[in-house]
Amino acid sequence: MKKNQKGFSLIELLIVVAIILIIAAIAIPNLLRAKIAANQASAVGSLRTISSAEETFSSTYSDGYTLTLAQLGGPAGGAVSCANAHLIDEVLSTAPNQKSGYGFIFTPNGTVALTAGVPAACGVSGDTGFSVSATPVTLNSTGTTAYCVDETGVVRVNAAGAVIGPPCSASGFPPLQ
Repeated sequence: MKKNQKGFSLIELLIVVAIILIIAAIAIPNLLRAKIAANQASAVGSLRTISSAEETFSSTYSDGYTLTLAQLGGPAGGAVSCANAHLIDEVLSTAPNQKSGYGFIFTPNGTVALTAGVPAACGVSGDTGFSVSATPVTLNSTGTTAYCVDETGVVRVNAAGAVIGPPCSASGFPPLQ
C-alpha cells in the first residue's frame, strides 16, 4: 500500500460505526420513554376535555350528560345539535375512539336525567352521570398507566395500566397528583 493514499481504513470506519451504535443504544430508550410520557399526558388532557365538554353539554342542552362520545363530538363539518354537539374532536368521538396511543371507553351511568320535559332537539333524555376510561392501546409501548374520569371531574390513575371499570369514582384508584 502506498503511504500517501487518501481515505479511511476499515478499522477507522468500524470504530465510527461502533460509536454511533453506542449513542443510539443510549438515546432510543430515552426517546421511547419520552413518547410514552407524551401519550400519557395527551390521555389525561383528553379526559379533562371530555369532562369539560360533558359539563358544557349538560348546561347548554339542559338534558343531563351524553349517552355516547359520538353525541359529544360528531362528524367534522356537520351542524351543531344535541345529537352532534361538536364539543370534542372527531378523533375522540369516532370509533375506535383512539388518540395518541390510548383507547377511550365511554359508559353512561344508565340513570335517566329527565323523565319529562326532554328538549325536542335531543329526542331522548341524557343520563345523570358518565364514566370514561383511557387505556394504552399497547401496554408498555404506547403507555404504562390507565386513567378514568366521571361526572365528578376527578381524573383517577391505575399504574398497572388495566382498564378502570365504571363508575370511576367508585373504582378505589387514587386521583391524579
